[in-house]
Amino acid sequence: MTVQLTDTDRSHLQRALELAEGGRGKVSPNPLVGAVLVRDGAVIGEGFHAELGGLHAERAALEDCRERGEEPRGATIYVTLEPCAHEGRQPPCVEAILEAGILRVVVASDDPSEKASGRGPGILRDGGVEVEFAAGEEAAAARLLNQPFRKHARTGLPLVTLKMAMSMDGRFSTPPGDSRWISGERSRELVHRWRAEHDAIAVGIGTALTDDPLLTARPTSAATYRRQSAVGSSGTKARQPARVVFDRNARLPLDSQLLATLDQSPVIVVVSPEADAAALREAGAEIVVADGIAAGLADLGRRGITSLFLEGGPTLAAAFIEAGEVDEARTFVAPIVVGARVLSGGEGGAAGGVVLDPPHPLPPAREAALHSRVETVGEDALIVARFKEW
Repeated sequence: MTVQLTDTDRSHLQRALELAEGGRGKVSPNPLVGAVLVRDGAVIGEGFHAELGGLHAERAALEDCRERGEEPRGATIYVTLEPCAHEGRQPPCVEAILEAGILRVVVASDDPSEKASGRGPGILRDGGVEVEFAAGEEAAAARLLNQPFRKHARTGLPLVTLKMAMSMDGRFSTPPGDSRWISGERSRELVHRWRAEHDAIAVGIGTALTDDPLLTARPTSAATYRRQSAVGSSGTKARQPARVVFDRNARLPLDSQLLATLDQSPVIVVVSPEADAAALREAGAEIVVADGIAAGLADLGRRGITSLFLEGGPTLAAAFIEAGEVDEARTFVAPIVVGARVLSGGEGGAAGGVVLDPPHPLPPAREAALHSRVETVGEDALIVARFKEW
């Protein structure tokens, strides 16, 4: 049952949403979930899903309640996602709620996964527990909190976030021989935080050949960027995402930094059916044979990758846009003018710009963002545009 909540209910759900952020970058492929226990108007327990395999938010809140010496019987629990009823890495949360004698459960959003959707609330209601689903801002915020989880549950595909950095004259890189970055130091630090929050980072073979990148997450400070950007940040210890190279002809050098650092995180190379990837496989890379971007994403989804951070140059970006596979774009615009005469040299090319050469032109139709915002990160402007919601 969806209801209009009281101001008190909304306040507790907002706190649960804040708590859920504590698991960002640590619990995938599980969702971010926070919970608050309230009895007689007082908060008696709080919790969130903090690590994969660890306590779910509801059980964490109950444990906190008991550590405070409080009694959960008769309480209301506010939770950002409907309580689970299936056995996974943890036992079902509905069992803990029923055993604790909780009388009311207020849920911010549904769980769209086949094994969970609607089961938990049904069991709770059969057990005499009042279950209410929120509407309005808190419900929308809870859905946005778990876009990777929701898309993967509904489609089997990872959520794709495109990151770009450009100068004011539309250049994605400086000319050959110029080692300057387009974006500023704070923007680059924020990108490392985003990397740690995603399951995988992707580039095209042009970027891999030109830059020989590591594609690891190397953040330094969490607090500054939690204030700096509402897009997200997590704790100080970064997990390392898988690294994906879209490499149709299997050209990734065997002496690349990516293959030299397989001990840090896996490297997945997406190749065409015609490519000879035997040497890359022998070197330790995981090989995905796919005819096109959509097929490649489907394979990544089957590997449990729920979020893909797309960092490759303009050619790969244009290919994903043309395929309709970008869910969100985050673009840094730096207050500089590169002024290079060459607009595009292909993936990773000299002074690549917003005007792209064939075979990957921008599609003629414009796709308007569902939501967008602009904020300041250091000296740069950051434009965040969401094109799809799940």
